[in-house]
Amino acid sequence: MEGITNHQEFVSMPRIGDQAPEFKAVTTQGEINFPSDYEGKWVILFSHPADFTPVCTSEFMTFASMQDQFKQANCELVGLSVDGLYSHIAWLRTIKEKIEYKGMKNVEVTFPLIEDIKMDVARKYGMIQPNEDTTKAVRAVFFVDPKGVIRTIIYYPLSLGRNFDELYRVLVALKTADEFGIATPADWRPGDDVIVPPAGSCGTAKDRMESGSDDMKCYDWFFCTKKLDKEKVLDKVLKK
Repeated sequence: MEGITNHQEFVSMPRIGDQAPEFKAVTTQGEINFPSDYEGKWVILFSHPADFTPVCTSEFMTFASMQDQFKQANCELVGLSVDGLYSHIAWLRTIKEKIEYKGMKNVEVTFPLIEDIKMDVARKYGMIQPNEDTTKAVRAVFFVDPKGVIRTIIYYPLSLGRNFDELYRVLVALKTADEFGIATPADWRPGDDVIVPPAGSCGTAKDRMESGSDDMKCYDWFFCTKKLDKEKVLDKVLKK
């Protein structure tokens, strides 16, 4: 039973809709209290397996290069691995001074990178997956909203680098859904039609469409869409 308990401790994790578990941690940018330090902002909390590894290096360079883009959408970045602070600092310095990848060079990582040697935070967020690795965090991504609620969770194995265009798309889609009270279909991007929720209201939606009160199209009782101007989306999403 003891072995089972330990295994469960490793893989326990918060769920979508839960309040993000609180923690205090030392980072490359000083001590942080999560998520209270980020109240009023979106946060992407993400883990990587280890410093001085190639996939992680490509990811950190990409995140750092997109940091202003995320900030414009009121979203902060917070990284984590089970390495120590001095390892983090040395690795980030090496990235800036020596690594050039896909046209990115002299990349300075200025968002916090958490020291988690004892794996306290990694365990709390289910970032240690024993069947993948017992001593390294997988590539977990948690989207936390301005109220400290977890809104999306994405997990990748150690060998698979993340798609950062998709991470940004998820952030914009979440904020658009909140702002306009809609849902987004597969592969949605700003400017595409959106879905009118909930599904059960589509009959009412169709009645409104036929009366000319809404720019809406219903394919059947459960599937209605409407247009949402790209500029209108970006004006709202990139300022909140």
